[in-house]
Amino acid sequence: MNAPSTNRSDESRSHVYQDLKQFKLPNGFRGRSALAVQLWWIVDALLFQPSPQIAFAWRRMLLRLFGAQIGRNVLLRPSVRVTYPWKLRIGDHSWIGDHVTLYTLGPIEIGSHSVVSQGSYLCAGTHDPAQVDFPIKGPPIRIEDQVWLAAQVFVMPGVTIGRGTVVSARSLVNCDLPAGQLCRGSPAIVIGPRTTRN
Repeated sequence: MNAPSTNRSDESRSHVYQDLKQFKLPNGFRGRSALAVQLWWIVDALLFQPSPQIAFAWRRMLLRLFGAQIGRNVLLRPSVRVTYPWKLRIGDHSWIGDHVTLYTLGPIEIGSHSVVSQGSYLCAGTHDPAQVDFPIKGPPIRIEDQVWLAAQVFVMPGVTIGRGTVVSARSLVNCDLPAGQLCRGSPAIVIGPRTTRN
């Protein structure tokens, strides 16, 4: 008769990795009251998203009403999604493309003359998987001046992308990128310096 074997899958089933009953949202994490959050989501659904493509000034005004710091001549498409506007700052003359998500659980700063292309996702929110109560965190994201994030770039929490850097389409940015570089890949790595012609 064979001795009983240890079943690893049974052990992993009995181990508690996360217990969401223990989760608690930290006081002040959203940065505004629950009422302000709900009001923004209503304004977003009824006034921001249905607005005509050309209504850039209207969308800038709505975001500013809810505490976003939006620079001059910023172009935001109506399909842009902003979780908490009061945690968003965008410099002058920057462009935010169709279906970009600015997941502002933590602060997101986008510099001047920068482009975030269609379908990109800037994720300033995460959880700690090492703790059973699965605590939420909002590490800030900083996109410096004159950066171009091409289509469907994913930027992870806590990342800074240096001035003038280009990140190729569908790249995953999981760490800081230096200024003035061409970067691509998953994870994104530096390919070489960015050069320009006048």
